[in-house]
Amino acid sequence: MRSVFQGLKVLDVGSWIAGPVAATIMADYGAEVIKVEMPGVGDQYRLLSATPGVPDADANYCWQMDARNKRSLTLNLKRAEGIAILKQLVEASDVYITNQPLPMRRALGLNYEDIQAINPAIIYASLTAYGEKGPDRDGAGVDLVAYWARSGLMDLVRDADAKPAMALPGMGDHPTAVSLYASIVTALLHRERTGEGSMVHTSLLGNGLWSAACIAQAGFAGGDYERYREFKAEAGFGRFLYECQDGRFVQLTMIRTQEEFEQFLAVTQLASVLTDPRFLTPELRITHGAELVELVAARLKNENAGVWMKKCEAAGVPMNRVQTIEETLTDPQVRVNEMIRPAPDDMAGMGMLLNHPVNVEGLPRAEVQPAPDLGADAAAILSELGYAAGQIETLRASGVV
Repeated sequence: MRSVFQGLKVLDVGSWIAGPVAATIMADYGAEVIKVEMPGVGDQYRLLSATPGVPDADANYCWQMDARNKRSLTLNLKRAEGIAILKQLVEASDVYITNQPLPMRRALGLNYEDIQAINPAIIYASLTAYGEKGPDRDGAGVDLVAYWARSGLMDLVRDADAKPAMALPGMGDHPTAVSLYASIVTALLHRERTGEGSMVHTSLLGNGLWSAACIAQAGFAGGDYERYREFKAEAGFGRFLYECQDGRFVQLTMIRTQEEFEQFLAVTQLASVLTDPRFLTPELRITHGAELVELVAARLKNENAGVWMKKCEAAGVPMNRVQTIEETLTDPQVRVNEMIRPAPDDMAGMGMLLNHPVNVEGLPRAEVQPAPDLGADAAAILSELGYAAGQIETLRASGVV
């Protein structure tokens, strides 16, 4: 079956994750993606898998996961010859994706207006840290800063007595890439119907705020954040994480009905709670939440999490154990729903590869090709633009490619 984006040409003029991964999703569905990188330096994301703070492995797993199915062209965009080649590519492209800082784009003449003047039908996809307008529009920021800290998520996602926690690498970048992808696809549909190109954009800050939306929206409805924080700080039966004998934690968040609550008490041999005046109603259980949590926590501490999970499952009680990433990677749900896929043999050191979460039944994904070495496709791409072998060698020798 023909891939949905077969024949679509995409320029990935970005670095790291949030912008470039939108192009990766398009490549997975058949688009031809050219990644433009600086000669000799390349995208610094190529180095993440080898830096402290991520799991040690022989494979360059971050780069292989997020840069698959692309071709790499090195261009020195500080040179007029490099800009000229990029503009030649723009003429024949459908989508231009960038997360270059706005001051750099202005200096290089690579704003939307500049690109649109070359190719009016192009979709120009812009990713910024803080948005296209305002006093901080030129500010640089990674997802740990703009998505996680600036949005309020970093403050919200913590226990009341704990300091804010750092985010995982790419935790905000990957969902932001899906937002940018959705914007591009919307613009492509608009172009199909009208023939018009357009600019689309999203930001790390905007996506972080959207992730916090159920709490953030309250601020525009007169919500009482002080009371919200007080409530979060109070122990509650379904909001507490319970540590078991083996040090593993379980959630009781999905125990919502009276029947489920009673079944849980039977399983844990805490049926006396049902006749305790402090816990007779849901309202009383909230009022005396700390006392109820103390009883349950002491009981769950007497057995391993696996034991409680089996007992609760047999009784139809919804208990969940907090999984480790090792357990999630071997979770049958992950494999059967194709959240992972076999990696090709030449993607050395990796048996499986994470899939992005955009799924369309009946549309095939492209066969996985390993992420490109820096500038690996420069000669082929320049030849396609009409450059002779001698010209390409001159461009290499002069540091343009």
